[in-house]
Amino acid sequence: MSDSVNTPGSPQSTPGGEYPQHVPGVAVRHTRAKGEPRFPDGPKADPAGSHFERRIRSFQPRRSRVTAGQADALQRLWPKWGLDIDGGRTLDLADLFGNDNPVVLEIGFGMGEATAQMAAADPGTDILAVDVHTPGQGNLLNLADRNGLSNIRVGNGDAIILLREMLLPDSLDGLRVYFPDPWPKKRHHKRRLIQPDFLSLAATRIRPGGIVHCATDWEPYAEQMLEVLTEHPDFENTQADGGFAPRPDFRPLTRFEGQGLDKGHVVNDLLFRRVQHVEQPPVGA
Repeated sequence: MSDSVNTPGSPQSTPGGEYPQHVPGVAVRHTRAKGEPRFPDGPKADPAGSHFERRIRSFQPRRSRVTAGQADALQRLWPKWGLDIDGGRTLDLADLFGNDNPVVLEIGFGMGEATAQMAAADPGTDILAVDVHTPGQGNLLNLADRNGLSNIRVGNGDAIILLREMLLPDSLDGLRVYFPDPWPKKRHHKRRLIQPDFLSLAATRIRPGGIVHCATDWEPYAEQMLEVLTEHPDFENTQADGGFAPRPDFRPLTRFEGQGLDKGHVVNDLLFRRVQHVEQPPVGA
């Protein structure tokens, strides 16, 4: 089944392939031909392809309807603010954002409302926001455009490939992972993102002093996050008691989170700092 988008002013194909002259004010329908990219100037369906080894994925791509506004944003703004995570190059973040501001990586931003609010509240911090959900990508681009937020870039693809193949050591000032998929079934726990190996990789890309901020409303996952972060030698808890942190003011209360709180869900935040290891002099030196 082909994807189609209803947009005012887009031509409607005739059986012969010709496009009739547009009639102002009349909404017409463009049907994607077989093999035609869904968004020719937008994010690729699988940017990294099969160039990297298969592994257990911590995310599951979701397919849902892209609105006309989201489709328009993807077509117009992806060449300017979008990034396909193909693993084929090393990113210069100063060049990507056009400045030397600190950069925070956000993995999994949903529809982007919280990301846009944080970007607006802190224009001196750049946000590289990564997700695989096409409607959310379009929505965040639309929010950034409407609100004049030049400190957002939207990444499409696997954040592991981004961290491992495309970012330089110590290039990030922080990492945000809000409400990741909890993979609640025990046999799926291996798919959870916050694991020791992931933290070891992230630690190589976050400068000493940078903050890893996680939040989840799934209490068993929160306990696992606390355990693996506490045990990891590259991170230390910012909380003196070694427990969860109060929700910081800079993390907005999302609609999804509010609905969960209304149902009695407990939301836990974790704030851990990347530590600087001091090399000990050799014995007898």
